Amino acid sequence: MTNLRFGTAGIRGPMQAGPDGMNIDVVITTTAAICAWLRDRCLGGGTVVVGFDARHQSREFATAAAEVFAGAGFKVVALPRPLPTPVTAFAVKKLDAVAGVQITASHNPKGDNGYKVYVSGGTQLNVPADREIEQLMGQEGPVDSVPRTPVTHADDSLFNDYLERVSSLARGEHRDLRIAVTALHGVGGGPLVRALTKAGFHDVRAVVAQQEPNPDFPTVDFPNPEEYGTSDKLISLAKEMQADLAIALDPDADRCAAAIPAPGGWRKLTGDEVGALLGDFILETAAPDSLVATSVVSSRLLGKIAAARGARYAETLTGFKWLARTGPGLVFAYEEAIGYCVDPAAVRDKDGISAAVVLACLAARTKAEHRGLADRLADLDAEFGIHRTDQVSRWTESAAEAMTKLRTNPPTELCGEPVMLTDLSAVRGPLRTDALVFEGETVRVVVRPSGTEPKLKCYLEATGPDAAMNLKQLGDYCASI
Repeated sequence: MTNLRFGTAGIRGPMQAGPDGMNIDVVITTTAAICAWLRDRCLGGGTVVVGFDARHQSREFATAAAEVFAGAGFKVVALPRPLPTPVTAFAVKKLDAVAGVQITASHNPKGDNGYKVYVSGGTQLNVPADREIEQLMGQEGPVDSVPRTPVTHADDSLFNDYLERVSSLARGEHRDLRIAVTALHGVGGGPLVRALTKAGFHDVRAVVAQQEPNPDFPTVDFPNPEEYGTSDKLISLAKEMQADLAIALDPDADRCAAAIPAPGGWRKLTGDEVGALLGDFILETAAPDSLVATSVVSSRLLGKIAAARGARYAETLTGFKWLARTGPGLVFAYEEAIGYCVDPAAVRDKDGISAAVVLACLAARTKAEHRGLADRLADLDAEFGIHRTDQVSRWTESAAEAMTKLRTNPPTELCGEPVMLTDLSAVRGPLRTDALVFEGETVRVVVRPSGTEPKLKCYLEATGPDAAMNLKQLGDYCASI
């Protein structure tokens, strides 16, 4: 057995006994290590926010974490009930807390749970702090000896403040939009409908069978909007109500998938398409020289949009623990895995609910112009050239072997054009990571092992008039790795 380690977004693992699983003992030892780490930085006694989602044992894990923080002398704000992860991120920043913890495994399978950490300012825990905390785990002595003090849960004030902030992001006068939504049995159902309603969108219908939290996720194989078939019930509802926009949140509501009506039927937008739409929309009213950011595995299109709109552009490793730290003036950040930060002044992490509100505003304005989001994407194609992206993920326990194979015998040609290999594990600077980039004139492939699941992930981009054909060829290649 090996200890669970901090990955792309905290600790995640199967709920099972032992140091390699999520259980009360791991929660206690991790929390005690965070307490020691905070005290070492003269932050002892500060405010800590603890939240949780609706997965099995999330409430129990959150209670244990809150009691350990309280036992160590911290002022604990324990959120009152299962709430979206962005609420915890919002609360940490609003209260100027020294740390925050959200018990969640996001979109992982139902048998998993996790422990996500925020630090002062509301950004996710990052290196080297995560490794420093790992080194402290277990040094507080046996689990039974760690002091624990009961805590009283807070009321709904912080959640209501969050809803007010999200609804304030709505802009423009147009609200004539019919929206279908689903929470995929997570904690975002009620909050999303309330946020949209407060923002002025009243024609909103939810997939009833998936609206209330259920840790067994009974109507989907995987509670991830990116997975094939997961949004079937949402699309059925959207067709039935003749919706203009369909929105799916993941179980902790920090990610947002979107679909739109098209001549051949409904189609899901890629994370890069939504990222380009939101980035361009936000830059319309952003201050000069504002900053936008995306990850190295995402499309290059946002960088072109930023240059044309007089904005700065930054690229980081995957994960919002990097994206939220790109620098002053940040107004928008996204990664292709349907994560969007549309209000970094309040939530310095991805937030599916606020992203849904801003996207609805754009869709409503476009509808008032007798156009659709597909037309907005066509406008970007006309201005910046065609950019098409996709992702191929393979569930495998041997991702490391596949990476070794690619390093020792890399392709020199893809889609009939030469490609150059950049091994990001060998570069110096902030983009150093276990990933390989194959890039030609019109094609680009990034391959890396997942930081949260046993997967090998391939990110594809093709540009120019042959983009669609080349993207299919890239997908076939990656499926054979």
